[in-house]
Amino acid sequence: MTELLQCLAVQRRFGDFVATKGIDLSVRRGEIVGIIGANGAGKTTLLNIVSGYLKPTAGRVMFRGVDVTGLPPRALVRQGIARSFQVPQLFGSCTALENMMIAQSLLVEPRSSLRRRFSDKALIDQAQRVLGAYGIAEHAGAVVANIPQGVRKLLDIAMATCASPDLVLLDEPTSGVSADEKDGLVSRLIGRFGGTSCAVVFIEHDMDIVRDYASRVIALYDGQIIADGDVGDVFNNSDVARFITGAVDAARSEDRHASD
Repeated sequence: MTELLQCLAVQRRFGDFVATKGIDLSVRRGEIVGIIGANGAGKTTLLNIVSGYLKPTAGRVMFRGVDVTGLPPRALVRQGIARSFQVPQLFGSCTALENMMIAQSLLVEPRSSLRRRFSDKALIDQAQRVLGAYGIAEHAGAVVANIPQGVRKLLDIAMATCASPDLVLLDEPTSGVSADEKDGLVSRLIGRFGGTSCAVVFIEHDMDIVRDYASRVIALYDGQIIADGDVGDVFNNSDVARFITGAVDAARSEDRHASD
């Protein structure tokens, strides 16, 4: 595997609060990396820095050996970095197919009117193929506001990755998704990118999903990496058990008692 992404002493301040404290990490091609940590650990801040939605206060971001620190999101998309959000960024009154076509039409050069692009049969066929690749083709004609949350998540990721990226960043892909939908959603994502040179970095609070699908885990606490390595090694780490997985288990226990 070849090193694809490097974060070198990346720090981000919000006034007196330091969200990330000199983070050093690297991601290689083909890796599927799960990022875990309690709320406020700096997970989303880190993804926002890598994807260009935040500029680091200090440190550098290297992508394919090139310094991309501070580049805006659109420039990073052209470099090969794709990003999805915890809340899907979709056009709720349009169909799934129309959403996919909007995303793909932005890649078409030269630019033409949306109406003209929407009548392009090649673009329609391409959008349908992508929906099929993500297993959601049956929802192509459905208005997005009426489709299940898991399908909306997959559609959002399909739109974000339509430029064939080298690095995919996913912020809590199973957040808000029912327990019945979670495994299907993640298995489709892994089926789409697993075994390719594309690297996937995903933030996840469901530890079972991380255990089942990540090839490597990075644990964050208080803006710092406290463990980074194989899934088993990280989950057996005493600091991870103390600060992250123990807190998750306690929260689940409280939820169960509240529902009794």
